Amino acid sequence: MKFRHFFICSLSLLFFSCLKAPKTAKSCAIVNNTDDYFTIQNNTDSPGRAYNVFCKKVNVFGLYVYGTCKVEDSDLLRAANVLAQYLDNDEDGLVDNPLVLQKMIENKAAMAMFGKENSSLKRRFFRTNEGDYSPESAQDLYGEETHPNWNNNSPFDAAFEEVLHLVTTKGYSLVYPSVFGEFKGSLLANAMDIARGGSFNEIPSQYPSTAWYTYDDKTCEYGCQVSEYFYWALTSLLGAQNYPGRIDEIGNEWKLNTPELLQNNDTSVYSILTDPIYALPTILPDGSYRK
Repeated sequence: MKFRHFFICSLSLLFFSCLKAPKTAKSCAIVNNTDDYFTIQNNTDSPGRAYNVFCKKVNVFGLYVYGTCKVEDSDLLRAANVLAQYLDNDEDGLVDNPLVLQKMIENKAAMAMFGKENSSLKRRFFRTNEGDYSPESAQDLYGEETHPNWNNNSPFDAAFEEVLHLVTTKGYSLVYPSVFGEFKGSLLANAMDIARGGSFNEIPSQYPSTAWYTYDDKTCEYGCQVSEYFYWALTSLLGAQNYPGRIDEIGNEWKLNTPELLQNNDTSVYSILTDPIYALPTILPDGSYRK
């Protein structure tokens, strides 16, 4: 999987964005699904200049999933429901780990959805780095890679990955830095180094033959590697990667794609992920919160 970075903008790009960015948030025609738990709102009260590119949003426990007008309402609701189920996995209406939610809200974490990866609004958004609500707190997700009707088949629904990155990077890694910190020496990073067959500051030209985590995107630095490892391990534990043909798609990066393989081969991360003190998800979201 290609890593998606949290962006930090340069002054030159900021100048360009000031010339191009819209002054006010857009509104759009919204068709809410009355069967869905969540309601899509117009983004008429955008929290910052960068977020003016979005015309709609969904409130999930005080966090927002934003979408441009090119994002289908069904895709926006898919991301919102997956986020809710990651945070309230037993769907009792209460967030399982309030500390994680609080930290995410403090850091102004948000999902930023665009119709396509090459969206001009995406470029505008990530160039407008000013004010309290800057793009560096957002995780991007594209409508073209979001599949509301996914059911253990291809193409894989990227909402499982990108939404989880937001929860772990802006939540768990900050609440429990010694455990989930995206830096060398955290328990998760130590488990990752075992999975990679060694401690590598940079991606090696070739991983040891014993490695089962072999991510090879050279733009992905150590902290990014930890984030990706967290995603692979937890979604494998939840069963998201276990369906016919999936290992052929991901085997170049990750080999423990079933709960059994993870438990039997990566005992370090399995112990971390199954410790109830952290209230991590134990059930894979199905995109239908409280239904």
